[in-house]
Amino acid sequence: MKIQVIDDQQLVLLSLQKSLSDLGYEVKCSENVLDALDLYDEFQPDLVISDINLPIVPERHGDRNATIILNETAAGLRVLQYIRNERRHKTPVMILSGNVDEHIIEEGFELGANDYMKKPLSLTEITLRVKRLIGSEENTVIKKHTTIKQQYIQDTCVGVVIPCYNEEKRLLSDEFRKFVNTNLGYHLCFVNDGSTDNTLKALKELKKGYEGRISVYNCKKNGGKAEAVRQGMLHLAKQKQFDYIGFLDADLSTNFDDFSDLVSTIRKSEYTIVSGSRIQRMGANIAKESARQIISKAINLIIRKTLGMQFRDTQCGAKVVTREMVEPLFSRKFLTKWLFDVEVYMRMKKIYGSEEAKKKLCELPLKRWVHADGSKLSFKDSFKILGQIGQIAFHYR
Repeated sequence: MKIQVIDDQQLVLLSLQKSLSDLGYEVKCSENVLDALDLYDEFQPDLVISDINLPIVPERHGDRNATIILNETAAGLRVLQYIRNERRHKTPVMILSGNVDEHIIEEGFELGANDYMKKPLSLTEITLRVKRLIGSEENTVIKKHTTIKQQYIQDTCVGVVIPCYNEEKRLLSDEFRKFVNTNLGYHLCFVNDGSTDNTLKALKELKKGYEGRISVYNCKKNGGKAEAVRQGMLHLAKQKQFDYIGFLDADLSTNFDDFSDLVSTIRKSEYTIVSGSRIQRMGANIAKESARQIISKAINLIIRKTLGMQFRDTQCGAKVVTREMVEPLFSRKFLTKWLFDVEVYMRMKKIYGSEEAKKKLCELPLKRWVHADGSKLSFKDSFKILGQIGQIAFHYR
């Protein structure tokens, strides 16, 4: 049996193509409305699974564009319209989308949709509904179901930059593979920042079998964390499939649960940057780290005065931004290797002005953050930061 899957996000297509192919179906994919119409006529599928929010790509076709549904936020319904009204086919059509507009849902069923599934949803649910619509070999479904449990397609696609410098041992953790295997809307981009150990080799091993979900961006020379993050952010921003792009430290001192909270916050708001804040977690070992605590608080106070914003923790290594903001914030090199987070906020002020920038920035307290061994700056480095703050203040004055 043949299934056509239509979605503009490669992570979704990758997940559905693999899981449905494993179940014995022949699967072909399209990334926009007009290519989907061509493929439908050529492939003649037994089932169509289509997202609603799709690009049209009108410049490549003529007459077909005239009948595109005017509501471009639901352009994927054009595929259903074509199948039912123009081809007069009864091919089952399953709508898969994060669009919860009741009017759009109603329009889909009026056009003849057989099923509607709202993201996020599990691959298990999708395969069960596919079986209900067109059937499958019973033995194949039972055999393969054990491999797709606990795998979810999110309602957004997120790219995560993870800078790495001599992180070979940390990369032996199975946490990275576990996360992308379960959360199918995420892509991890590891940036090797000119490591002198076997980090690059470890990264190549890490991505084996996960090529669509884990990628490696290699910087031959060590340029510092700021440049590694910048290069990774710009690299991912070239892919239109991502709604949000963020960065996370390889030591996972901010873990994936907390990072997902940052994504959830930016998705449900008008913020363009959501940053983690470790302040609520820093008091746990205050007796042991009193000197470091005092220095950290002093630096944070100076940064707040420099920014003119009341952010309590600008240096947390976990942030997420909308894809549209990557280019204006990361296209130019940063002045410093450590305080690029402060520079990002300064650039926001340059673009929007102080008051408007404050409305677009959010600091979210982390629930689970811990110090990872070897992840702290030295006392000497802490004092160097003071000079760099002055450099930033002068440059962005």
